[in-house]
Amino acid sequence: MASEVMRIDLAIDETDVIRGAEEVLKVIRPHWRSDSVRFKLFTDGITNKLVGCFNQNNNTNDDDDVDTVDNDTNDVVLIRVYGNKTDLLIDRKKETENIRLLHRYGYAPTLYATFRNGLAYEFVPGVTLTPESCREERVWRLVAKRMAQMHKVRDGSVGDCSKPMLPDKLEQFVKLVPAVFGDPVKHARISQIFPNTDELRRDFDDLYERLKRLNSPTVFCHNDLLLGNVIYNADRDEVTFIDYEYAAYNHQAFDIGNHFTEFAGIDQMDYDRYPSKDFQLQWLRVYLTEFNGTECTDSDVLRLYVQVNQFALASHFLWTVWALIQAEHSTIDFDFIQFGETRYREYLRRRDEFLSLTYQN
Repeated sequence: MASEVMRIDLAIDETDVIRGAEEVLKVIRPHWRSDSVRFKLFTDGITNKLVGCFNQNNNTNDDDDVDTVDNDTNDVVLIRVYGNKTDLLIDRKKETENIRLLHRYGYAPTLYATFRNGLAYEFVPGVTLTPESCREERVWRLVAKRMAQMHKVRDGSVGDCSKPMLPDKLEQFVKLVPAVFGDPVKHARISQIFPNTDELRRDFDDLYERLKRLNSPTVFCHNDLLLGNVIYNADRDEVTFIDYEYAAYNHQAFDIGNHFTEFAGIDQMDYDRYPSKDFQLQWLRVYLTEFNGTECTDSDVLRLYVQVNQFALASHFLWTVWALIQAEHSTIDFDFIQFGETRYREYLRRRDEFLSLTYQN
């Protein structure tokens, strides 16, 4: 692997990503004929804009779906254009380092190039998970094992291996929430639903003081393992995680708890889908066996179960504050206020229940 990733001095217009993708391809795939390339704009992302670029050949046709075509990855490129002002939330240099590090371990796609407001990287054949498929045993076992493998990565080049990112990231987010939102209608909605930032900060500080007592280990985490960031390939019987924007050393239980909260879905969030205790205990046993390299005890599984569900509260809190920032800046057609409200209300609904869990249950 080359020591440096190609850097293209180009910014893609969010409103014309296809044209921008064509310019990127001229640099990284100069042998592609422009009349043989087709594009598919993904519509399920709520942070960035993503376009698949296909070099048509004998293995593809106009009816193929970019989600399922098992192409030679040299003939497919994904180009991701960062959402407006997301550089306020994400350290893009670290994101690039994360992708390159995890690619060396076989846990992330190849990164072809970066440009001023995005990335070009390898297309991973398969399908993203759904609220239904994430419960299928053949799928969740792969996810649990892959997360455990990623959590064993130790490399100081991408951060302090002993320092969890959670408290600093939450503080960074809280500082970015505007006192007055630019849109008066949004401001009125938000004021009726959410506490002010001082109250949010105090609430989180109280929560985090309790979470720290759990002594959840600090490991290398994805930190945003929503269902759309897991690609399942049935033919290869494997999963690949994508989008390492928030990857960093963090509490082990946060990464797992965050993933479990994502079982609710995005477009039609339903927290009745949050995994049951029985499901979680099975999932966590597979995870711990892979993470420790040996069979685990019932008490080990139960301890992690308590940690995971209590850290799930921190996940709700983090993405609630993230949604308030996105409500101010994002140009993506998505109701971030509704998203934030749903997560915040679930945090409030579950707080006492989860914090009352003990290892003796």
